[in-house]
Amino acid sequence: MAEPPKLLDRVRERIRLKHYSIRTEQSYVQWVRRFILHHGKRHPAEMGAPEVEAFLTHLAVEGKVSASTQNQARSALLFLYKEVLGIELPWLDNVEQAKKPKRLPVVLDQDEARNLIAQLSGVHWLVAVLLYGSGLRLMEALRLRVQDVDVKRREILVREGKGFKDRVTMLPELAVKPLQLHLQAVKALHEKDLAEGCGEVYLPYALERKYPQAGKSWGWQYVFPSGNRSVDPRSGKTRRHHIDEQTIQRAVKQAARSAGIVKPATPHTLRHSFATHLLQNGQDIRTVQELLGHEDVQTTMIYTHVLNKGGRGVTSPLDRLGP
Repeated sequence: MAEPPKLLDRVRERIRLKHYSIRTEQSYVQWVRRFILHHGKRHPAEMGAPEVEAFLTHLAVEGKVSASTQNQARSALLFLYKEVLGIELPWLDNVEQAKKPKRLPVVLDQDEARNLIAQLSGVHWLVAVLLYGSGLRLMEALRLRVQDVDVKRREILVREGKGFKDRVTMLPELAVKPLQLHLQAVKALHEKDLAEGCGEVYLPYALERKYPQAGKSWGWQYVFPSGNRSVDPRSGKTRRHHIDEQTIQRAVKQAARSAGIVKPATPHTLRHSFATHLLQNGQDIRTVQELLGHEDVQTTMIYTHVLNKGGRGVTSPLDRLGP
């Protein structure tokens, strides 16, 4: 008689059944493991809300983790109890909450954005252009499929963005020709993979079972494929995934340094700058909200700080004194 699956294997199985990403899977498994070790390797079924509250409080008070990290751990443990163990936890009211700092986003001015992008080349340049020109998140750009880019309509379809929502955003005119040339090279690489018996790409959800050959079709290939094939940790198949986000993060950081930008610029800074510059140019906030994929307009409102706050919105009393 086969042994029942271990707890962490059950967590992985449930996560895959719910179609969560592999990043979420790795993160949730890590938090479940840390929770168990924190309580002396006791089985979670023997514990409950008091132990969960104690662990989350420990993260905030002694671990001094950020609010987002604590929320991630909380989500992982709630998933464990509800989805894997079938136990509904009561409201976790006694958790010491990690403090969430209220920070304004780092935004480049238009000259800084231009100079940063000018320091990049090749794929790095093209990804940065889409982050700033289309308002994409980094992983949204890297997960783009060929069929998601509509050159004729100058549109990009973002599939399953944050919150599993699709949206449409603009494809900037400046990116069209370079993107077409890039896709020609990607197609040649794909044809080479096919000739060597590979060429299959990961498909979301049950599409792989429903359309067994779709993974080798041109439309489903990543716009920004990796230079190397790798083994999919879930299926064990050798595939060509998209490029690693760390390569873009490093490239943008170096480009900012080379451009003499002292602000802590990251790929996400380009998305912040996209939203801010649209508002500065008179675009209405509802349109910007849709382009960014924000569920609540209040999230988009943070970018209005550049319009009515800070040095541009008021005149300093010192300047009223005259020369």
